[in-house]
Amino acid sequence: MKSDGSLTTEARPDDADERSGLGAQFTRLWTAASSSSIGEGVSMSAAPLMASTFTDDPRLIAGVSMALTLPYALFGIPAGVLVDRVDRRRTMVRIDLFRGCLISAFVLSVAVGFGSLWALYACFFLIGSCETFFRNAAQTLVPSVVPERHLVAANGRIMGSETVGTQFVGPLIGSSLFLLAPAVPFGINAATFFASAFLLTRLRLPQDGHTPRPAAERPRLRTDMATGLRWLFKNRLLRNLSFTAGAINLVYTGALAVLVVYAHRELGLSNLGYGVLVACQAVGAISAAKLSPSLVRRIGNGWALVSVVTAIGCSNLVIWLVPRAWAVGLALALGACASVTWNTVAVVLRQTLVPKDLQGRVNSIYRLFAWGALPIGAGLAGVISKSHGTPAVYALGVGLMAVVAVRLAFGIRTWFAPA
Repeated sequence: MKSDGSLTTEARPDDADERSGLGAQFTRLWTAASSSSIGEGVSMSAAPLMASTFTDDPRLIAGVSMALTLPYALFGIPAGVLVDRVDRRRTMVRIDLFRGCLISAFVLSVAVGFGSLWALYACFFLIGSCETFFRNAAQTLVPSVVPERHLVAANGRIMGSETVGTQFVGPLIGSSLFLLAPAVPFGINAATFFASAFLLTRLRLPQDGHTPRPAAERPRLRTDMATGLRWLFKNRLLRNLSFTAGAINLVYTGALAVLVVYAHRELGLSNLGYGVLVACQAVGAISAAKLSPSLVRRIGNGWALVSVVTAIGCSNLVIWLVPRAWAVGLALALGACASVTWNTVAVVLRQTLVPKDLQGRVNSIYRLFAWGALPIGAGLAGVISKSHGTPAVYALGVGLMAVVAVRLAFGIRTWFAPA
């Protein structure tokens, strides 16, 4: 997702793109998100493959996922505070330009023979740091370009295209190009960041979009952090969902962090086969983008989230008990469908419940609990895989998701009740 808003050209929410019905400005935002997601998918599939050329230790291979996600825990709160203080579209353009230059520098280092596991860690840590700020800003822009009644459809479309890019198109391109030359996939990623930055410069927001406060009127950074924390903890629903999301991310990220090890050792797949396996997630993502709005309408937000947790547990169960490539591909598709559905529902709830001027700060606190579990999940998966074998990672995921599903099922009636 990409954009920010400080230009004077006015955009109307109903300024229709006839094909989408969501408006021309949303189409620009969606196109930028899709472009960047393809590049991210290329690098995210190529990075574990590159790490596996340096080491066969699953702990060190999982370290790539840890490096990418650790900034979510370290910088999540200040990112949200700063997002509420800056021009979001312009900031996002600058972030994309920086990421493009960073990946380009890494490509050059690999091309001239200076690539190393530690250089890969450093590059992905910086990319993850940028992503922490970027996603926080991007998510707050959707309500500015889409009417509230279309938020589920808009978020579903963005998340579906992001998942297709990162988990289908990107992995296929990344694993294929890695066979050609290890540096090539990362070069493609750099190009998509530059393309996304250009598209964001074309985005125009309505006059009621976010306007940063003058520096003289801003409270201290610590005060802004405390404001976001107090608001989240007073809201029973979002507070509980943030902790539940953390448990889901612990399992989901751990499963993906050691997937390349599982694919090579348990399934006997090649590097290209691993890319195809990862790409299976796109089937679920596309399904979720189309099905999540109707699912929510039929059973409600609460039971839709219970279904998501149950599906992720079933996905891990299949991978654990049926070590066949076709079964694992289906399980990954199911997990991706569940993940996109959770994100669609949870994001819409935050966009509609949190006041616009507080969205950056509240989202940052929410993400601290939800995304702070990402590096923990990756690290634990590497350690468990090393000591007990990769299937044990998926077995533990089944147990944790069962506990979370029961807790969520008993809690939704009170969580979704009016405060």
